[in-house]
Amino acid sequence: MQQIFNFILRNSNRLLFLLLLGISLSLTIQSHSYHRSKMISSANFLSGGVYERINRVNEYLNLRTQNDELVLENARLKSLLFNKEDTTKLPLADSIKGVKPADIIVSKVIHNSYSTHENFITLNSGSNDGVKPDMGVINSLGIIGIIDDTSPRYSTVVSILNMKSQINAKLKKSNHFGSLTWDGKSTGFVQLRDVPRLASVRKGDTIVTGGQSVIFPEGINIGTVDVVYVEEKTSFYVIKVKLFNDMTNLGHVYIIKSKDREELINLENKEKNE
Repeated sequence: MQQIFNFILRNSNRLLFLLLLGISLSLTIQSHSYHRSKMISSANFLSGGVYERINRVNEYLNLRTQNDELVLENARLKSLLFNKEDTTKLPLADSIKGVKPADIIVSKVIHNSYSTHENFITLNSGSNDGVKPDMGVINSLGIIGIIDDTSPRYSTVVSILNMKSQINAKLKKSNHFGSLTWDGKSTGFVQLRDVPRLASVRKGDTIVTGGQSVIFPEGINIGTVDVVYVEEKTSFYVIKVKLFNDMTNLGHVYIIKSKDREELINLENKEKNE
C-alpha cells in the first residue's frame, strides 16, 4: 500500500493532468455533436472489429456442423436429380431407376489406397447404418466403387482403381455398352472394353453407368473419352476414359441402396435352379 501512495505522490502532476484532460474531453464531446458523432463512430468501429473476429471464430468452430448439413442437402438434391425424368423422350414403364432420399447413405472416406493394383477405400459407415456388400458408392462427380465388406461401424469399398473391378458402362449419347476396368497404371484413367466397332466414338464423349447394372443407377457420370483403339484379340474398341473424379482426393461419398438387386438375384437364381 505504501508503494502505491509513493507512486501517486511522485506522479501527482501527471495524474492531475490526465484527470483534467479526461474531464475536458468528456465536456467537449458532450457539448459538441460533431465530436460526439466521431466518438460513437470510433467506438462502433472497434466493437464491430471485435464482433467480426468473434464471429469468424464461431464460424470456424461450426465448420464441421455446417459441412455435414451441406452434405445432407447435396444428397437430397442428388436424389431429386436421379429421379428427374427425361422430358425429351417418353420413358417406358419401369425403365427409370430412381433413387429416393431414404436409399442414400452419406458417408466419409477415412482411408484411400490408390498406389497398388488392387486398391480399397474405407468408409466410416457400416452395417449399423444399413450398408451392405455390393452397394454402389458415388460422389458429386461420379462413381467411386462398390462396397466389398462391412463391420458394424465401417465398410470397405473396391475402388474403380482395382484391377479386379468390372462395372457396366456405356456411351452417354448411345446405348453401346462395355465393361469398365482398370489397367493398373494411371490413377486418372480407366478403360471401357468390349465396345462394338459400330459405335460412334469421339474424344470428349461422356461415359456413364449402364442400365444393365443392378448396383448403380443408369446415367451416373464416370468420365470422358480420351483415346480409342481397337484391341487385336477381340476386334472391339477399347476406350481410355479420363475420370471426372480425382481418386487421390476423396471426402464425403454417397452409398446407394439398390431396390432391385435382391429381386433380380432371386429371379436369376430361380432360373439357374430350374
